[in-house]
Amino acid sequence: TLPRAGCPAKLSNRGRRAFVREVTKIICWWLWLFIFRHNNKIRAIDGKRMIDLVSVETLDLSSNDITEVRGQGFPTGLQIKDLYLSNNKIQLLEAGALDQLSSTLQVLRLSRNRISQVPVKSFQLPKLTQLELNRNRVRQVEGLTFQGLASLEVLKLQRNNISKLTDGAFWGLAKMKVLHLDYNSLREVNSGSLYGLSSLLQLFLSNNFISHINPDGWRFCQRLRELNLSYNNLSRLDEGSLAVLGDLHTLRLGHNSISHITEGAFRGLKAVRLLELDHNDISGTIEDTNGAFSGLDSLNKLTLFGNKIKSVAKKAFLGLEALEHLNLGENAIRSIQPEAFSKMRSLRNLLIQSDSFLCDCQLHWFPEWLLTRGLQTGIEATCAHPETLKGTSIFQAPPESFVCDDLPKPQITVQPETTVTVLGSDVCFTCTAASSSSSPMTFAWRKDQELLRHAEVENFAHLRTHHGGVMEYTTILHLRHVTFTQEGQYQCIITNHFGSSYSTQARLTVNVLPTFVKTPGDHTIRTGTTAKLECSAEGHPTPQIAWQKDGGTDFPAARERRMHVMPDDDVFFIMDVKPEDMGVYSCTAKNTAGTVSANATLTVLETPHLAQELEDRSVVVGETVVLQCKALGSPLPKITWLRNDQPFRPSDRHHFTPGNQLLVIGSAALEDAGRYTCVMSNRLGTERAHSQLSVRHRHTACAAWPSTVTVGIIVIAVVTSIVVTSLVWVCIIYQTRKKSEECSVTNTDETNVPPDVPSYLSSQGTLSERQDVCVRVEASGEPQPNTHIDTGTVFIAIWMQSIALGSVQIEVLGSVQIEVLIVCSLLSLCSLPDSSVNRTGQTLVCSLSKKVFHKPVKLGPVTSQYTLDTDCEPELRPTLLSNGHAPRAFQSHAPPSGEPVTSRLSPS
Repeated sequence: TLPRAGCPAKLSNRGRRAFVREVTKIICWWLWLFIFRHNNKIRAIDGKRMIDLVSVETLDLSSNDITEVRGQGFPTGLQIKDLYLSNNKIQLLEAGALDQLSSTLQVLRLSRNRISQVPVKSFQLPKLTQLELNRNRVRQVEGLTFQGLASLEVLKLQRNNISKLTDGAFWGLAKMKVLHLDYNSLREVNSGSLYGLSSLLQLFLSNNFISHINPDGWRFCQRLRELNLSYNNLSRLDEGSLAVLGDLHTLRLGHNSISHITEGAFRGLKAVRLLELDHNDISGTIEDTNGAFSGLDSLNKLTLFGNKIKSVAKKAFLGLEALEHLNLGENAIRSIQPEAFSKMRSLRNLLIQSDSFLCDCQLHWFPEWLLTRGLQTGIEATCAHPETLKGTSIFQAPPESFVCDDLPKPQITVQPETTVTVLGSDVCFTCTAASSSSSPMTFAWRKDQELLRHAEVENFAHLRTHHGGVMEYTTILHLRHVTFTQEGQYQCIITNHFGSSYSTQARLTVNVLPTFVKTPGDHTIRTGTTAKLECSAEGHPTPQIAWQKDGGTDFPAARERRMHVMPDDDVFFIMDVKPEDMGVYSCTAKNTAGTVSANATLTVLETPHLAQELEDRSVVVGETVVLQCKALGSPLPKITWLRNDQPFRPSDRHHFTPGNQLLVIGSAALEDAGRYTCVMSNRLGTERAHSQLSVRHRHTACAAWPSTVTVGIIVIAVVTSIVVTSLVWVCIIYQTRKKSEECSVTNTDETNVPPDVPSYLSSQGTLSERQDVCVRVEASGEPQPNTHIDTGTVFIAIWMQSIALGSVQIEVLGSVQIEVLIVCSLLSLCSLPDSSVNRTGQTLVCSLSKKVFHKPVKLGPVTSQYTLDTDCEPELRPTLLSNGHAPRAFQSHAPPSGEPVTSRLSPS
């Protein structure tokens, strides 16, 4: 801005001097402007010559020979707003060189220089709004390079050969709206390099080498309105790659190598109105993909000219209801499926240029639809087939000529099949198509929508035998020694001059059998501790780990919630281990390729202890007593017995069951009395249990009385005993006869005595269900031939061959003292508790024990013999042992299972 000067008619001396000064300033300013204007050969900026130019707002020093900008170049006090230093030879830009202009400078142009490095924090210009660094030699932009430009809105870095933007390269440019990075050597754009550009509206990245769009790259510039990625090396657009740019209006992707657009690639771009995809390699996206453009709800204009589109599928433009302009020019389109454009109700301009149309029955609808919608002005479409219509516009071809008489376009007849294989094996995919055209056929295979350019492919053709003139073309894709990288979707494409046919996509899955990385090992632990079993496996897909116990899924620890399996860990825990946790644990690793398993044995150690405490016992001389020591522990404890703390040595009257858990003392004698100790021991230790056995006489003797008194008492006792005995026998005889009439079915005199039975220790008996035995004992005072009954103890031995665990009921019908010993096929012992006289009418029950004797129990003599009345007891063989006579048995028949067995003993 020039200083203003007036030219008054009359001036005082003082006024004249002021006027002269103003004119002098104007002359100096014009001289300065003349000397420092552009297109001179100025080599340096001299600050001394600018002191008087305090009012200059625009300084243009472009197109000179300036080589450096240093700190003394611009003095303080200048009001420069626009500084042009373009088209010089500046190599050095000293940090802080422009700090003197920080209060006023708004535009700085440094384009077309030789700047190769911009120092960090070179610009401390808080009012600068536009910075141009185009056509320099900057290769890399470091972080915080532009810090200090808080008001910058436009930054131009075109044609610098920039190959890398470090994280935070544009930090501090929170108000920047336009960023030009076109014509550089960038290969990617990540979120770190654009960090801080929250207000960015336009980003120009054309003419770089970007081959991949990072979905995370736009995280810090989500307000973008225009994005230019044209003239790059993009080959595909993946799903969600631009999803965060919800405010984007213009997206330019032309002049790339895009051949595949994944369904959902434009998801989230609801505000986009212009999408440029011209001059790419797009074909399958329009020919085979459904809904590639879904998400572009507001799209107004779509350009696809200059691609490789040969056909338009029915759902190619699904979701573009708002589209008004569609450019499909410069594509050799041969067919368009019906209703391909029917959803575009707002379409006003359609551009198609192709002379390759297949005018058959599938194109019959197209000319009429174009005329109805008034879109024929942008259509240049001529027929290439059939020959009769070749070169004819589709609008001039008669409607009746659009017929399907042959198969010029390939038709897929055999589709490739989905395959699951094992790593390292060979796989092949087969695809077959038929065509009646002699046009050369080309074959291609795609993996995940990308062409396989160096695949091993085998192609051959043959003539159909049943349909002359139709050729079948087969292509086979061979994959050798497959790896995980070859997993994906495979598709064959068979093409001739009339179009392309796309097969269905066949998936290849490569699996690896599971192999164990960690296998469980055998463990031996104590009860109450924690068991840890490790198991992990690898494979493809990742195998699932499962556990079993003893071949099943019944885990006691699981029921009691003591088992813990970590989902993301390789360890299987059992807390507070118990003996029932012991067993074989199997770890199974399973995936779709197969199953492997490994076993581990868990041994639980438990100190010896008693299942039931030992009790002190008291027995009458001659009776049988059993001392039980049921020991538990793991491993099973070994049991030994002590008597009076001395090793116990068994005799004919002393017997052990297997495992020494029962000590049986038959015909107890006074010397058997004492302290019995059960010693239980295993590897964890030894435990002892004690039982005091007392043996008492059957009749207790009184203390010595004076002889005269004693004789008197004895006489009185004998007389009284005779009288009482007589009365008792009278009652017994009466009761016996009465009971015999009621209970006996067969006369005892007619009972046949079978031959002698083998020893009652025979093991020929068979085990059956639980049964009960009832023995009725009658005491009779009537004299019987060859028989006499004395007072005392009656011993009854019962041989049961098919009766298993049950009970024996003895009904005492007279004044008889009874002791019963039950011997069954399992050699089990039953001893009635302390039976005594005068229990007439009572029933004594004895339960059979499971314990087995080592040796038979020898029974004491009896003074009476009885005959068994078998009127109600089947398969019961009672045998009466007395005075050395051989045992005899009485045969009976078995009752139904579960009924009680009842027998009556009466004197005979």
